[in-house]
Formats: sequence, C-alpha cells, structure tokens
Amino acid sequence: MAAEKIKVFAYSGYREEETPRAFIKEGNWVDVLKVLDRWVEESAAGGERRRCFRVKGSDWRSHMLCYREQSGEWTEE
Repeated sequence: MAAEKIKVFAYSGYREEETPRAFIKEGNWVDVLKVLDRWVEESAAGGERRRCFRVKGSDWRSHMLCYREQSGEWTEE
C-alpha cells in the first residue's frame, strides 16, 4: 500500500509539526484522540528522516501518520 499525502493539523512546540492533533482523510475531519506510539526513522541510503505516529482517530481506527522532514509533507501509511 502506497503512502497517501494528507493534511495534518499539529501542535507545534519547539520543533515544527511536533505532534498531530487532527487530519483530513478523504475529505473527512478526524481528530486524534490518543497518540499510541511515536518513533523516528532514518534512511541510511537517502538520508531521509521521518517522524511517525501511531494514533487512534475519532473514527475509532488506528492510523500511522508520518512527517517527512525534508519535504515537510505528512503521509498516512
């Protein structure tokens, strides 16, 4: 399954786009009820770094949202 670009509304603390609070998926607003897990991934080959969050949405589903630091884009995977 390919990563889908999405619009994420995030709390911005000392670091840009720190924690997702809500996102729009297929035209529907989904609030983040809880961050279940978070981690950082770095690609050795490309040097790409992304911050990933496993969240529980107001649609009662689990979603994996990733912020790609180089491009500044959020994706759902």
